[in-house]
Amino acid sequence: MYRQRDEIELEKSVRRLREKFHGKIPIDKATVLMHRYCNNHQLAAKDIILMKDRDLDAEDRMSLDDVAVRNVVQRLEAEEQEQSARPRSHPQPAPGGPRPIQEDREIQALAARLKTLPLTEENLRMFDQAQNSHAPSELHQFACQSCDSDWWRRVPERKRVSRCRKCKRKYDPVPAHKMWGIAEFHCPTCHRVFRGFGRMDVGSPCYSCRSLVTPMRILPPRRRQSGMGLQRQNPHSCLAEDCYNRQEPHVPGTECVHPRSRMKNRKPRVVNPSPAHVSTGSTVNTCLSQGSILDIDELILEDIREEEEEEEEEEEDQRRSYSDSSSN
Repeated sequence: MYRQRDEIELEKSVRRLREKFHGKIPIDKATVLMHRYCNNHQLAAKDIILMKDRDLDAEDRMSLDDVAVRNVVQRLEAEEQEQSARPRSHPQPAPGGPRPIQEDREIQALAARLKTLPLTEENLRMFDQAQNSHAPSELHQFACQSCDSDWWRRVPERKRVSRCRKCKRKYDPVPAHKMWGIAEFHCPTCHRVFRGFGRMDVGSPCYSCRSLVTPMRILPPRRRQSGMGLQRQNPHSCLAEDCYNRQEPHVPGTECVHPRSRMKNRKPRVVNPSPAHVSTGSTVNTCLSQGSILDIDELILEDIREEEEEEEEEEEDQRRSYSDSSSN
């Protein structure tokens, strides 16, 4: 059963707020602030930055007994515990019971620590982005070798991790020097800019002057290009050893990334797999990394629904196992 809409919105807001402040805000404090300000990120950020001198009022205390608030806090803390081997500094509340919380002085102390941070470009950028309700993110390529699948995700700068939809394993991005796909080339000889299939560690001849050119960058696929190759007048050609239209002198031991070459040589889709992610527990747990290149709200909702479906599947498996054991 899906959770109520207000609980989903609250969880989204808490995840965003913690990501904006680079995980410096505890889960329960972020939840209280977002509930107090009705998920208004600018008001919550100003409350922390300006360090308003106010305590929790009766309405705030009553909000701690709210089912949605309690569920969000328990859910996010459970996720954080799974990712961190370090014990938490405060005990977990009893299931279904109200959460104890200190006075608003803790939030004020947090604000004081934030205000005394060194005046560096990174810290200034963090505050500016928090005021503008912006969580910095980047596009990265990911690839799962065991499932032979690759994808692009917009992930937070501080947590460049994505999960394979098939096997559910978490991966770091494909290293920049090993990326492949639709590449952009800048010829230094004739100054022509062109695109074509390529990989960062293998050169291709310029279509005009035939000079050897290495890619400047790998471009993420557009929606209309999904499952399609580039419709170009000039045929693909590169110096890879197994290219279907190989140019000489070729580079021994290199692989062509063009779909035609991969199919001809019966090679898998993935050229360079992503490194497996090793969780350190030092980053903010966020589901921003689990979405496509879509609106951020849709990314978070998609991940929440996926997790709920997984929980339902696990419960169904447990019920089946119990019924099977009872019948035996």
